[in-house]
This record gives sequence, structure tokens and C-alpha cells, in this order.
Amino acid sequence: MTTQNPFVALKEEMDNLVVGHEEVKVALLLGIISREHIYIEGPPGTAKTMLAEIVSGAASLRFFFYQLHRDTRLSELIGDLVISKETTDNGEIIKQKVVKGGILTSEICLLDDISRAPGESLNVLLRILNERKFFNENIPLLTAIGTSNPTADEYYNEPLDPANLDRFVLQINSQGLSYGRKWDEAKKVIKLYSERSSDYEVPARVSREVFDEYFEKLGSVDIPLVVQETLAKFVATLIEDYGCNETNSLISDRTFFVKSLKIMRAHALLNDRDHCTTEDLNALKYMTAFRVPEEVFQQLDQILDDLTSKKKKTGTDRVS
Repeated sequence: MTTQNPFVALKEEMDNLVVGHEEVKVALLLGIISREHIYIEGPPGTAKTMLAEIVSGAASLRFFFYQLHRDTRLSELIGDLVISKETTDNGEIIKQKVVKGGILTSEICLLDDISRAPGESLNVLLRILNERKFFNENIPLLTAIGTSNPTADEYYNEPLDPANLDRFVLQINSQGLSYGRKWDEAKKVIKLYSERSSDYEVPARVSREVFDEYFEKLGSVDIPLVVQETLAKFVATLIEDYGCNETNSLISDRTFFVKSLKIMRAHALLNDRDHCTTEDLNALKYMTAFRVPEEVFQQLDQILDDLTSKKKKTGTDRVS
């Protein structure tokens, strides 16, 4: 492992400009390390776009922002469509070419109001994000961030279809400081922007090569048996004790028996470890905001604490 964790620098830059919003900050870092996509739901003005821009700038990554709408066309997301006509001995041939742009050339993209996209564009978009390919060509994308306003009536917003929502492994419900009644942090925001120069530019702190290096490390992060067993117990607890089932939750095998391991490994790397401990099960908080009923999510800290504290009391939370 390197002596200095490069993700500390990215976190510092986010903290320099944005007070609070810790869950969004950590989710962004986990998403970049694991190369998984992120869904953030929250009211306007809660730093969703700003944090993504800060990470992109501090990491020297190409950034693409697009606000989706009911008439969004795929060409607005992937680049320009160029139609050309060629005359041959057999008549005219019409050719269509894509001049790549948008999500095809970005390394981080933010898709605002993603639930507003029409089905045809959204389906193709999600396929590109899932495969990270356009036809047979790889794209450089590390992480896509889909954002949406709350589904409350005043925002005139529809929820993302569960099958589409599940494509975003990391899921965050960002209330913001005001709606979250975090008044001490709100005072810090006022103080910060009363003193900070308006022309502050985010300096480049790390490079794309760092992310490639950490992504290669990801698969070699050890997951001890005790951590595997606690993860299985976590899923069983949600289903057996809290009534999560196919009608009210998105606890899929793909997510919790495959993808969660990837996020836990990313959490270990974020904390300068080459092995997982039960502490990394806390990363499951960044995966469950819209996968379990709200009343269950509100108890998640206690559920995880109960499971991990039992292991620590028995002295099994260590690498053999």
C-alpha cells in the first residue's frame, strides 16, 4: 500500500468547498474506486452537482453534465449524429455517424433528473452505463451519477423504476443541511462563504493513473470468513427479522452477494487496508437508502452495530 492515501486529497478538496454531506462525499469516493454508479436523491441546492464537479477537478477527470428532460434524445447524451449522402453506381447511400461526446468521452458524468428521461433514451443510456461500451468500443467512464429530486408532490417527480434504480449500486438520500436540521453545519457554510474568495479554483490533486492503480488492487483485497458470514447474516436479518421481501425491497443476489463485496473492498482501500474487517460492512449504508423500506433504513446503524459488535466480543474480527 502507498504511504499516503490519494483519496484523502480528494476528500480535503470536497471539505474545502462543501460543509457536511458526508454520505455523498464517501459514496463518490467509493463509486470511483469500485467503478460503480451512484444514485443521489435530494432537493435542489444540496451540493449534488457541485461535489461531482469538485471530485472531477481535483482528480483531473473529464466531466460531463446533462439535465435530462421528457424530450431527451440519445444524441444529446452520446455526441452529434452526422448524416451523409454518398452517390454510387447503385444509387444513393445514406450513412449515419456518431461524433463521440457526452458520456462516451467523459470519465465522470452527472445525469441530473434522470427519472425524467423518456424510456427509449433511458434504456439505451443504462445499457451503455452498464456495459461501458458503445457498440463494441469501450468508453473511459469510471462512474456515472444519476440525481433526482424527491418524489414528493411539490417536485412533480416520478420515482425511478426499481429495475433501473438497481443499476446504481450506491444509493444516497441527501436531505441537505436545512431539511436535515443541521443548524451547526449551516452556520459553518455561512462562515465559509463569507470568507472564501469567489474565484477559488479546485486544484488537480491526483491523476487518472491513481484510479487505475487502485482498481487493480480492488480484487486482491482479502475478505476474511468472519466478514463473509456477517454479510450473510445481515441479509438474513433484513429478510427474517425486518420483513424485507420482493414486494418492498431490492435485496437482490447480484447486489448483496456480489456487488456489496466490491463496495466493501473499496471501503477497505479508502481506509488504507488491504483486507476487509467487519468495519467495512458500514459501507452497506451507502447501498440501502432505496433498497429497503425507510423505517428499516433508519435502523440500519443499529442493525450493523449489533451484528459487528457480536463478532468483536467473540474476538473474531481479525484476519487469520
